[in-house]
Amino acid sequence: MSLKNILKAATAISVLTVSAAAADNLVIATVNNGDMIRMQGLTDDFTAKTGHTVEWVTLEENVLRQRVTTDITTKGGAFDIMTIGMYETPIWGSNGWLVPLDDLSAEYNVGDILPAMSGGLSHDGTLYAAPFYGESSMIMYRTDLMKAAGLEMPAAPSWSFIAKAARHMTDRDKGINGICLRGKAGWGEGGAFITAMSNSFGARWFDEDWNAQFDTREWSDTLNFFVNMMTDSGPAGYATNGFNENLSLFQQGKCGMWIDATVAASFVTNPKDSTVADKVSFALAPDNGMGVRSNWLWAWALAVPAGTQKEAAAKQFIEWATSNSYIELVAANEGWANVPPGARTSLYENPNYTSVPFAKMTLDSILSADPNNSTVDPSPYVGIQFAAIPEFAGIATEVSQEFSAVYAGQQSIADALAKAQAITNDAMEAAGYR
Repeated sequence: MSLKNILKAATAISVLTVSAAAADNLVIATVNNGDMIRMQGLTDDFTAKTGHTVEWVTLEENVLRQRVTTDITTKGGAFDIMTIGMYETPIWGSNGWLVPLDDLSAEYNVGDILPAMSGGLSHDGTLYAAPFYGESSMIMYRTDLMKAAGLEMPAAPSWSFIAKAARHMTDRDKGINGICLRGKAGWGEGGAFITAMSNSFGARWFDEDWNAQFDTREWSDTLNFFVNMMTDSGPAGYATNGFNENLSLFQQGKCGMWIDATVAASFVTNPKDSTVADKVSFALAPDNGMGVRSNWLWAWALAVPAGTQKEAAAKQFIEWATSNSYIELVAANEGWANVPPGARTSLYENPNYTSVPFAKMTLDSILSADPNNSTVDPSPYVGIQFAAIPEFAGIATEVSQEFSAVYAGQQSIADALAKAQAITNDAMEAAGYR
């Protein structure tokens, strides 16, 4: 072999060695929702482009929240990237627990992120997590069952219409429930739903002096309405149903209506998975004529915990997974209806996507959600389905357990609200709010 060829081979080996040495294995914690499962199937594209490999830790929503919270607060270092949301991000960012995402590439185009999403994932103007998808909540309903009931869904219905429609659509002999809603314990599961619903009934978690408000008529009205509607028209065992359980029921044709995350629209209209894909339409989440609708605002987002030894590679993954290029990759493989929604302005300017049946309702729902004015009466907190204070997750998890016990027939509404009042006030006093 000539000297020239020897040197060329040595250089090639050197480059391969450097590339192998520079490649990282990223451990990513994520939720077991459909869009995240799809992302896992596409990560070969990321590895091919960067050389980095990925190890997934995929968890049920409540378990994910517990695991990542424990890891970040104890500096456990188990994960290089965490899937978190609008509740955790500003709090953890202000504590210095997350790496700021203030140096993402120009090509990534941070300015294209919907303001509702970037605002909720920032602290003091610094982005600490990038939205994989954004969501509000809305009504998904069976058009055939609504027609058979002799009713027409308004674009912006009231809760009284929803309860009436649910009763008319219920057919126990055929296994059809008029409505499927979350009852599962967990502040981000059933707790999120009932809190967003309560806003439209005039309820709130705290008054302006941080006193708990569960001893009010508004909270009693919320729970009584919910329990009565679900008893009349909901599925058996709804006390243990969360997002994924209700998604499965709806796809099997067992729900007339489902009020939940807008991101579910692509799954209930996908003929590969849904038996009712061609019979689904959408409407805004209900209200009670009090000026506040019952839709929430959320993003499942990717963040880098401070202290990781793989910060550069982690940011590369975040850019890959939350970019326009990733959206186009999903569109090429699964169609435009299945791309991650609600995160980027340009998506809602793209005619390939705006023709998707649920695109406009998703955007309208997101834009109508106001975390700074989420309650009828003034409240001291920011957030719609949560109060953006560090203590909320622990308090709301306990409160949601009391509510789920009501749904399961294990205690009365009055007892649950009395316990919720005591749990919340005791925790707030211990934390120094009162």
